[in-house]
Amino acid sequence: MGKIGVALVVLLSVIGADALAQEKVDLELVLLADASWSIDNAEIRLQREGYAAGITHPDVLDTILGGYHRRIAITYVEWGDENWQDIVVPWTIIDGPKSAAAFVQKLRAAPRRATGPNAIGSAIAAGHALIKDNALIGTRKVIDFSGDSANTWNGILIHVARAAALADGIIINGLAILCRDCNGRPVLYDLELAFETQIIGGPGSFVVTADGNTSFEQAVLRKLLLEVASAPNELAAQR
Repeated sequence: MGKIGVALVVLLSVIGADALAQEKVDLELVLLADASWSIDNAEIRLQREGYAAGITHPDVLDTILGGYHRRIAITYVEWGDENWQDIVVPWTIIDGPKSAAAFVQKLRAAPRRATGPNAIGSAIAAGHALIKDNALIGTRKVIDFSGDSANTWNGILIHVARAAALADGIIINGLAILCRDCNGRPVLYDLELAFETQIIGGPGSFVVTADGNTSFEQAVLRKLLLEVASAPNELAAQR
């Protein structure tokens, strides 16, 4: 990610979180959604609708309300090349059905925000900046990375961005998107293994796989429950 991209992400994170200064939450969650060249508009909608269904699901909301602070903070970012990590929905406190519905309304209404060849390291760095530079006080901090490839073509190296995020106590989880027109794998290699060895990290980190319309919503729901839960290691052991 170039200097302009970093500055823009930081500025938008400050603006989006300004009203949330010193807000205590159980989780700061950055949703990094793949919007690179390999993702068409139908898959952009698939991802957004999957997260819309997950964020408003009663089980997720019950889990949020079961936390110590009974609230989480969430932002949705679409990533592409090194200059494209754009905020679709800024930091928002989710503390019940009303706030979840408001988040989803913004998510569905926004146009596509990114494109270009993969810059995975720059995407992770953008998520790191969004967490590091906000004024929230989160018990846990998580970057939720989704993608249909572990290849990167420009921007910050993955291992550099990953190491920096982990050093700041941020957990990185992965959603491996296998759906290509919802029928088959987009790559020939083991995408889940590539995510596990190259991208995710931190205590209790995990990879969830999505390989179709129904599977995608189920994968997002499971992933959100794991991330929101106050005892993520216990839930992860059950997957």
